[in-house]
Amino acid sequence: MLDEVRERARPYFQRVAPAHDWHHVRRVARLTETLAGEYDVDETVLFAAVWLHDVGRGREDRGEIDDHAEWGAREAAGILSDLGADSETVDAVAHCIRAHRYSNDVDPRTREAELLCDADNLDALGAVGVARCFTYGGELGQPIHDPELPPEADDTAAGATQFNHFHKKILSLPDRMYTDAGRALADERQAFVVAFLDRFEREVAGDA
Repeated sequence: MLDEVRERARPYFQRVAPAHDWHHVRRVARLTETLAGEYDVDETVLFAAVWLHDVGRGREDRGEIDDHAEWGAREAAGILSDLGADSETVDAVAHCIRAHRYSNDVDPRTREAELLCDADNLDALGAVGVARCFTYGGELGQPIHDPELPPEADDTAAGATQFNHFHKKILSLPDRMYTDAGRALADERQAFVVAFLDRFEREVAGDA
């Protein structure tokens, strides 16, 4: 069934901007494979949730819906039911999708949901995370950096610049990891981001 789920999910990404496109979903799938090897999980639930977790992202970015995780959970339930999944699987996948969003107040209550959260957050860290952050800022028309608005003076929740966004959100992601496997990868990727930001500041100052 997972091959069918993947093929049903892919068309939802035809009009999705690069930061959350099908390549993102495929990276999350590979990260999930890496993390899941250390745990006993229901692979059907886990990977159905991986393939379907962002099916609502394009609609949210276009302003058609408010919450891609909530909408995506409902859409995923319909897809899985259509493919003959039992109600327990449908409910478990829907929970994973609702819980994966950083800003939602839905705590993952299953190992599968924890692994999806960790894999999705890991794709926002490291070299790929740096690329995605600036790509998404470009989509929103936000500045890369404002030397007159350092992170500590920025009172926005997510950061008014992409440089500040790293400090407001990205660098905190290791603290949000639910699994030991996710935490180990997150610490390594965070170290890369810290080094990048240090280099960035030195270049802005003309020191490097």
